[in-house]
Amino acid sequence: MDVALDLLREAGQATIGLFVLPYLYIAVLLVWWHARQGVTLQRKLFHVRLYSALYLTLTRVAFGFAAGLVLSIAGVGIGAGAGLTTETLACLWIAMAVLALFRLRYVCLAYAAGALGLLQAVLGWIGADFSDSAAAEAVRAVNAVDVPALLAIAGLLHVAEGVLVRVQGGKLSIPLFLQGKRGKPMGAYSLTGVWPVPLLWLVPATGGDGLSLPWAPLFGGDTAAWAMLAFPVLIGFSDRTTTRWPEEKARSSGNALIVYGLVIAGLAAGAEYWSPLTAVAAVAAFVLHEGLLLWSRMKETGRTPRFSQDGTGVMVLAVLPNTPAAELGFQAGETIRKANGVAVRSKEELHAALQRQSAFCKLEVLNREGNLKFLQRARYEGEHYQLGLILAPDEDVEFVAAPRSSSIWQGLREAGARRLESSPTMLARREAKRAEAEMAAAQQAAFEAAEAAARLPDENGGLPPRSLTVSRK
Repeated sequence: MDVALDLLREAGQATIGLFVLPYLYIAVLLVWWHARQGVTLQRKLFHVRLYSALYLTLTRVAFGFAAGLVLSIAGVGIGAGAGLTTETLACLWIAMAVLALFRLRYVCLAYAAGALGLLQAVLGWIGADFSDSAAAEAVRAVNAVDVPALLAIAGLLHVAEGVLVRVQGGKLSIPLFLQGKRGKPMGAYSLTGVWPVPLLWLVPATGGDGLSLPWAPLFGGDTAAWAMLAFPVLIGFSDRTTTRWPEEKARSSGNALIVYGLVIAGLAAGAEYWSPLTAVAAVAAFVLHEGLLLWSRMKETGRTPRFSQDGTGVMVLAVLPNTPAAELGFQAGETIRKANGVAVRSKEELHAALQRQSAFCKLEVLNREGNLKFLQRARYEGEHYQLGLILAPDEDVEFVAAPRSSSIWQGLREAGARRLESSPTMLARREAKRAEAEMAAAQQAAFEAAEAAARLPDENGGLPPRSLTVSRK
C-alpha cells in the first residue's frame, strides 16, 4: 500500500511539472498546426473541409492523452525504467537533426535510438582511445546512452501509434486529388495524424531522494531509488492509398505498426540481458521500419485505382459530415448512376439532375459490392447544393496534392498542394492570358502607329483641300 501511495505521489508531482513546463503546450501547438495544414490542403483541392482544425486538434489531444495514460501504467507495471539524463536527450536531438538532413521522415525516436546504438557499436568495435581528444566528452555521452531503454520506449510508442491509427485513421482520413502516372487526376486518401503523448516514466532518482520498488525494473541496472519524470512525446503517422478503402488501409497499417513496436520492444528487453542484441535491435529499428514503408507501397503497386471516374456514373470520393449525403448513408467509392430518374455521367449532369426537383431527390447508387441501392430524401433550403458529396476528380482539376517527396518549403507555402498545369482550367486560363496579351500588343501597335502618323508633315502645306470637279461634255 505504501508503494502505491508513493507512486501516486510521484505521479502527481511529475504531472504538475508537465503542465508547468512549456513543452506540452508546444506539442499541442504543433498538433494544431498539422491539422490546420490539412484543412488548408482540403480547401485548395475541393473548396470545403471535412473537419475543422479545432475539432481535429481536440480529438487527437484527447486520444494522445489516453494513450499516454495507458503507456505510463504499462511502463510502471513492467518496470521499464530508463536513464533519461540531459546528456541522453541532447544526443537524441542531435541524432534527429543529423537524420533530418537525409530524410524528414527520419525524425523518429526509433531511428534516433537505432543510430545511437549503431554508433556505440562502431565506437566499441574500433576501440579507439579518445581520452586525449576534444571529442572525448561527446564519445563519453554517446557511450552513456541507455540504448535498450530508448528502443523499448520507441517500441511501446509505435504500439500506441498503431492503435491510434486503427481507431482514428479510417474515420479522420483526408481525401486527396493526386496526379496519376499518365497525368490524369485520381482520388486518394491520406491517413495522417499527429498525437501528443505525455508519458510518466521511471528514472533513477538523484540526491538519494526517491522511492524504492519491491521489484527490479527492467532497465536501470542496480539503481536503488527511483523517481518519475513526465515528458510529452509527439508521435505521427502518414500514408496514402489509391487502391484500398480508407478503413481497410488504416486497419492494415495499424496492425503492422503494432507488430513492429512489439518486436522492437522485445529485442530491446532482450538486449538488457544480452548486450550483443543491442546492435541487432538498433539495425532492426531501421530495417523493419523501412520494410513497413516498402511493404505498404508494394501493396499499392499494380492495383487499379478505386477513386477515379470511369464514365459509367459519378464516383463518390468522400462525404461531408452532418450533410444530407451522410444521412443517406453514402460511402466513399460508391457510384451514382441516376438522379431523379436521369442518368448522370459527370458532376455537371448530376447538378442539373438534382435541380430538376428542388424539394426532393431520388438516387440510384452502385455500392462497393457492385449492388444497386436506391436512396431518397427530402431537400431543404440552405442545404449543400450537391448533398455534401466530394466527387472523385475529373480532368477539370486545378490543384492536386504534391508528392510525398515535396520540399519543406512547398509544404509550408501551399500546404502540400500544387497546380495541375495540364488541366482544362489551367489551359483555358493560359489561353485567356495569351489572347489578352495579344490584344494589348495590337492596341499598343495601333497607338504607336497613330502617334507616328500624327508626327508626319502635312503634304498640303496648310492650303484648303482641293475640290473635286466633274467634267461635263
